[in-house]
Amino acid sequence: MIEAVIFDLDGTLVQTERLKALSYAKAAVKLCPYQLDEETVIEAFKDVVGLSRREVALALVERFSLENAARTMMDQYGVSSPWQAYVQVRLEFYHQMLADPEVLIKNQWPHNVALLEAARAEGCKTALATMSRCEQANRVLEILVWRDRFDFIATRDDVEQGKPNPEIYLLVAQELSVAPAQCIVIEDSPSGVKAGIAAGMNVIAVATPFTREHLHALTEIEPRWVVDDPTTLADVMQSCIAAAA
Repeated sequence: MIEAVIFDLDGTLVQTERLKALSYAKAAVKLCPYQLDEETVIEAFKDVVGLSRREVALALVERFSLENAARTMMDQYGVSSPWQAYVQVRLEFYHQMLADPEVLIKNQWPHNVALLEAARAEGCKTALATMSRCEQANRVLEILVWRDRFDFIATRDDVEQGKPNPEIYLLVAQELSVAPAQCIVIEDSPSGVKAGIAAGMNVIAVATPFTREHLHALTEIEPRWVVDDPTTLADVMQSCIAAAA
């Protein structure tokens, strides 16, 4: 019997992955303005979507040879490594985007948000398990007035290991006092899907333009649990509940 539904945040409830991709792209172009364009970096972001900030930054720094340019900005930001400087440049762009609450309000994923409301209406416990840092997650939750929609909220700051390690999902199950097998995870990224499955949970993957190709390439999840058409999400959810019974 399903007792809890656990949601990812970025790319699942809100289209912040698109905003994050753009912020990483703008930061990379700022570091290497004559070598890169934003679309190239946005495409590369698709390969690392769902990973931790450190992992994303390290991957993009290596892929686009940003180390030397980022190194020159380490003192300016008071950091000790090039990837951290790259992150600081990227955060400046990202915070500018989030400064306008309307950006987040307009970038909700309506079918996933509707599923959250339906789960609560059915009496299921609901939780958030995001690789965003606490500060960023809190800003999103405050703007959208979502904090009281979750029985527990876990961020990257609450765990040692990021997704695809199952630590964050196991933490949520423990805090909710629900067995992993009685949880359904709603994810959009391959790393999140792997984390939920590794935790022993039922997982539904809702594809986005950033994750669709990689989700369908996964061997860990059955194709029937990968949702390409969001209008079918409620039906897939009912099928998942029945399969877990």
